[in-house]
Amino acid sequence: MPVRDVPARLVWDLPLRIFHWLLAACVAGSWLTHELGTTWFTWHARIGYVTLVLLAFRIAWGFVGPLHARFASFLRGPKAMLAYLRGRAGQGVGSAGHNPLGGLAVVTMLGLLLLQAVTGLFANDDIFNSGPLYGYVSKAQSDGLTGLHKANFDWLLVLIGLHLAAIGYYRFVKRLDLLGPMLNGRKPASQVPPQEEIASQRIWLAIVLTVIAATALWRVIAAAPPASLSLY
Repeated sequence: MPVRDVPARLVWDLPLRIFHWLLAACVAGSWLTHELGTTWFTWHARIGYVTLVLLAFRIAWGFVGPLHARFASFLRGPKAMLAYLRGRAGQGVGSAGHNPLGGLAVVTMLGLLLLQAVTGLFANDDIFNSGPLYGYVSKAQSDGLTGLHKANFDWLLVLIGLHLAAIGYYRFVKRLDLLGPMLNGRKPASQVPPQEEIASQRIWLAIVLTVIAATALWRVIAAAPPASLSLY
């Protein structure tokens, strides 16, 4: 008899998957436009705006999105974290989504990216360019936020490296594919209890939240006082 394919169940909704890959592209684009020099600052800033909108969406999605996108489904206390590290994980709502350690990594990554994007709004390059909200702070304050912006990126690189290492560990040691489900949204049914499969992806709600976030950011930037960076 032919072997039947193992049925898969939907875990990651489409808006969350789009967010994930767009955010990865934004991080890579931010690094690249910085390395290319000041002539690419406009694009660096634009990518920063997209990053802020994505982060605002993800934070909101953590409260109103489908089951496994919600913070409540994967944020756990110290006891659950310790149990997971001791190999006694897998019970409870959200076990088909992020595990307790992965959930902590998600929140840490979001926090560092939010810090990176917000400080960039006030930063300057000490030559010609400054963030759109530079006019709200003094030069000294902007310099301090610029330093934080640069140092925080180093921590982001460390976390990204750990993230990639974890993907490799699960793929080659534990024989679990994490990339495939983040592309098609599905995991094998053996890993997903029936009650943890998501039925609705709430795409229209995701669109509305994204439009609200983009509009709010545009209004904040448009209302900012004019700023100029001069060496003289």
